[in-house]
Amino acid sequence: MRQRACAIAEAAHRLDGLRRNWLNPPEWTRRVPEVVPLGMDASPYPDRIEPRPGLSEPDAKTLQKRTLTNLYNQRPAWLAQAHEALDALVAAAYGWADYTPAMADDEILRRLLALNLQRTESAP
Repeated sequence: MRQRACAIAEAAHRLDGLRRNWLNPPEWTRRVPEVVPLGMDASPYPDRIEPRPGLSEPDAKTLQKRTLTNLYNQRPAWLAQAHEALDALVAAAYGWADYTPAMADDEILRRLLALNLQRTESAP
């Protein structure tokens, strides 16, 4: 069980990293630490991500268009593959040996509902 959870966490982390790198390519952006509030040793806020100084106008325009919505509308192969890998690991954790990326959403939802109903019935 723990191995599956770790594999799922690693796949999710990989997916997150891929998306972040697409949204904010390191060659186009920089991270700027947030201000540390008075009385604190460190900022509780995440770093700001800003365009790198001197970024060309075309690259700046491209960067502005890099949103999660646009990424998922484009659905590049690397994104689809990362999702498929994560989905397969989650399906295996549920014990769905017959899972494939082509499985219909309705079937997935049917199985998840059945699992939730089963868990509800066995709850105290």
